[in-house]
Amino acid sequence: MPLLSEMDRNGAIALLNQLVTVGVDFKLDDQVTRKRLAPAEIRDLLVTDLPVEPTCVPAVVQELVDTVLPMCNNEASPRFLGFGHTGADVAALAGGLLALFAQQNLINQSFAAPSATFTEIAVIRWLRDLIGFTNPAAGDVKTVWDVGGVTTYGGTGSNTTAMMLARENIAPGTMRDGVTDAARMHIVVPAGIGHYSVKSALEWIGCGGRIIEVPTSGYRYDLTALEHTLEERRGEVMSVVAYTGDSRTHTVENLRAVHDITRAIDPRIWLHADACWGLMCAFAPELAHKLAGIEDFDSVTVDPHKVMDIPYAMSALLVRDPASLRLVSSYSDLIMQEDFAFGQVTPFIGTKEWSSVKLWAMMRAHGRRGLADLMRRRLITTRTFTGLVDDNSRLLRLNDPDMTAVVFMYLPTGHDPIRPDVERINAISKAIHARILEEGRWHFHQFSLPDDTGRIQRDATLHPLRFMGNNGRITESHMRDALAYVTGLGHALEQQ
Repeated sequence: MPLLSEMDRNGAIALLNQLVTVGVDFKLDDQVTRKRLAPAEIRDLLVTDLPVEPTCVPAVVQELVDTVLPMCNNEASPRFLGFGHTGADVAALAGGLLALFAQQNLINQSFAAPSATFTEIAVIRWLRDLIGFTNPAAGDVKTVWDVGGVTTYGGTGSNTTAMMLARENIAPGTMRDGVTDAARMHIVVPAGIGHYSVKSALEWIGCGGRIIEVPTSGYRYDLTALEHTLEERRGEVMSVVAYTGDSRTHTVENLRAVHDITRAIDPRIWLHADACWGLMCAFAPELAHKLAGIEDFDSVTVDPHKVMDIPYAMSALLVRDPASLRLVSSYSDLIMQEDFAFGQVTPFIGTKEWSSVKLWAMMRAHGRRGLADLMRRRLITTRTFTGLVDDNSRLLRLNDPDMTAVVFMYLPTGHDPIRPDVERINAISKAIHARILEEGRWHFHQFSLPDDTGRIQRDATLHPLRFMGNNGRITESHMRDALAYVTGLGHALEQQ
């Protein structure tokens, strides 16, 4: 049997060392993917019946290496330009390996995660400090209710917990009694750029999809429209959500203005900032001003796995008032009611792996100075790409980057800026992206986006490509080659 206790120690170490070597080589590969098959082909290859007879562990590992891994996308490739979730920080990888072996469960502290619990508390406090939330002295952290945050497995989970807090804040006791007055439980979001997780959260927690979309200007709230909406819907709104780096252009909201308008109209409204991307602004002093006002929001979601090069998956929900987490606490005789048991305070999660140790190791290794240097390198990469797009007559940039996202489109021959053919521009852009995915040589992201800056046609729905400058392996040569590839595809598609 392949248990460690029953397997030759040296053989187990050799096998795992082999996998570490394979994993490092995978991340250092320049290719986005080594082998591309159609989904149905991958299904037919991998979705098989469970074998009756056992297979030796080395053979299983070899099958993973030879068959499965070559079809995986490598987001650490310098040709993968659409996200930046590299998972390539060495300290974070080391932390992740330790977590696999240590098998700590942060649902309880005393017997399940004696030291891991406190590294998680340290990480939450570091994140709170970065965004400007006040921490009590370490010696005053007597229970989980003094920590001021929880870790989850993604921004969707963190945002859902924030919406539960908003619900319980406006209608205390709903967890116990159920939703009885959903008309009070609307959420205000910016139109056209919101993340699906907020609406989904409302549906999951029994409020229904009560979303109120407010018009935007430059991928931020139109503040006059926001004020008008809150006045008009007074008593119906439980939360206003601000994107500190929206999921498309990563534009940072005017947080101070959103806070002041909301508080002036109804101080009971829960203010939530989705800073899954915007956490990057906290790294470098020269960007910190973009987060001004976030420290007065009731809750903030951050996603270190998006912006700190740590392997999936780790998010955190941070709350301004640590005691507010009592609003969504639950109790079970399976969870020890001990001072530092995170199982009391993290909704939706029972068994809780030690995912935060990846971030603990990364932040310890970099320190504040290293995080600032990391962000500055990303800004240089982003500015270089921005310049290359602006210098290319066949490309048009749609946003002014607040962080590392550059959204752009290919302009077909004969483009008339006075009477743009939006349908044709979108058709070619979508065809370019389809070819990018089909060929697998490069990767840019694509999504729908309102033309909020009017660079093609104001309020038209566009389908641009997006570059992100997070990957430290991207060079100017990669950027030039990728843009030449995009323009070449566009030119070829025009001839069809």
